[in-house]
Amino acid sequence: MKSYSFNTLLILSIIVTLISCKSNDDTTNVWQLPDIETSGAKLPYSVLKTSGGVEVRNGGFGSAATAHPTNKGEFYALTDRGANLKTSGGKIFPTPEYTPRIGHFKLQEDGTVTLIDEILFKDPSNTLISGRPNPEGFGTTGEIPYDLNKNVLEMDRYGLDSEGLVALKDGSFWVSDEYGPHIVHFDATGKELERISPVNVHTGARKIPAVFERRWPNRGMEGLAITPDEKMLVGIMQSTLYNPSKAMVADFTITRIVTFDLETSLTKQYLYKQKKVKNSNSEIVALSNTEFLVIERDGLFLGDDATAQKHIYRIDISNATDVSGSDFNSLDGMLVNEKTIEQNTWEELAAANIIPVSKTLAVDVVKTLGNYPHEKMEGIWLINGTTLGILNDDDFAVTGTDILSQKILPKTTNVDQNTLYIVDYK
Repeated sequence: MKSYSFNTLLILSIIVTLISCKSNDDTTNVWQLPDIETSGAKLPYSVLKTSGGVEVRNGGFGSAATAHPTNKGEFYALTDRGANLKTSGGKIFPTPEYTPRIGHFKLQEDGTVTLIDEILFKDPSNTLISGRPNPEGFGTTGEIPYDLNKNVLEMDRYGLDSEGLVALKDGSFWVSDEYGPHIVHFDATGKELERISPVNVHTGARKIPAVFERRWPNRGMEGLAITPDEKMLVGIMQSTLYNPSKAMVADFTITRIVTFDLETSLTKQYLYKQKKVKNSNSEIVALSNTEFLVIERDGLFLGDDATAQKHIYRIDISNATDVSGSDFNSLDGMLVNEKTIEQNTWEELAAANIIPVSKTLAVDVVKTLGNYPHEKMEGIWLINGTTLGILNDDDFAVTGTDILSQKILPKTTNVDQNTLYIVDYK
């Protein structure tokens, strides 16, 4: 039997201890993907307010989703501006002081989802913001905010209707919204570090092209991605720009993607052709520096209409035409045939040698799941090279025009709720 010196035994003991500690501590990356494809996993919620028997829930974690940069089985999900109802000239906010936020979640191996933490958004002075619209000069959409009694509410200069989300390895986040549209950098605690916008929200601030100020109100920069090298942000507009006006748009399937180089601040723009008129581009996530997955959906419930479309496309920008034009500060943007891009038809754009991004169907969610009950599929969690988590926006479980109502899934008694489904993609 071979003998060892005391020092050798001591070193071996230390090595074994370190390996054991590493094994015990590194539990975040030991995770088995559960089978929840058809049933889904509901996200937890609390009740923010009850009015007339209607619950306003928190909830709302479905405007975007993104993978935790290091911890397997964990993801972040984003709320938008808070519960709101349609009303003439604006929106009713049942909980007007609500602060948009990021939820940090974990999908457990038993198929349940647990909430680890919430990160509430704050302005540069570390004061909580709201989801109320921005005033004139800071990204206004023209929407007037009201409370449930139709009293006019104060605007919020730093308010966000947050819709797109990426999480960086340093713990910070980038968020895009539907007001400015703004792209905002937050630290790990939710404090604003920088706001990029087509409008001069801060003196000397970095900007995206002025043409994006002509976003369709409530259909702004709905999706945001970052390339794997964390050098370039990629934002996608939910719908066609009103450029120069809604009445002058020739084709409502023309939508835009903008890239923003974080090192140089240079931007590029590309066109994306939607499958149906007035569809919504609801999410974008990067597979590489040029390939992305995009959620494109309509606003229909399958329970109401068998033609409901919930698609995920793989797109490639590498051969698409940059339609930035030469005047960064022009509200019209690049002109084609002496018209704005949105005043042209696709045939006119093709004749001008403008090529949109290429797209192929990666997942037909309705076909894959058989019965997808939600109308607003808006979040993608990229789990691995073949698997996605998809998440719906439940609108804080409320709906209505002027009158607050519970949001019930068609032909059921079920209140809509953020639900995670797992699907394969190609």
